[in-house]
Amino acid sequence: MKVSVKHKSNTVTYIVLGVAFLIMLGTALFAFGSAHESREASEKAQQLQSELSAAGLRVPTEEQIIRVLGDDGGAVCDSPGNALRRATLYGLLTNGAAGPGQRPVIADNKVVQGQLMIIKVYCPQYIEEFQEVVDDLKLEKVA
Repeated sequence: MKVSVKHKSNTVTYIVLGVAFLIMLGTALFAFGSAHESREASEKAQQLQSELSAAGLRVPTEEQIIRVLGDDGGAVCDSPGNALRRATLYGLLTNGAAGPGQRPVIADNKVVQGQLMIIKVYCPQYIEEFQEVVDDLKLEKVA
């Protein structure tokens, strides 16, 4: 009888050690994936910073870009040329009034340059689609 009790205690030990090992393995795999995504996000953020700087636009910090865009462009790259995204863009290009006083304006060329650069860096497959949307806008050098 004493032998079977000893055998049970070893089985429990092996099960506990096995579960602990699996948890550590899962944590290591998650950390490896996160490090890769962080490196990719950092590289894309630096590329965007250089693009914005070359265009003479305001350059956010790398941390700010990573928080907002991550490594995949976030909401900017979620079908940027679809109807809802276009409506949001058109709604922002107004005089700032509310209700019946709201009117479209001729905006500055720089208004959409930042978004074009984000799409170029993070989701280049959408650049042509969004460029068509921008080409339909009436933009001038007003600022």
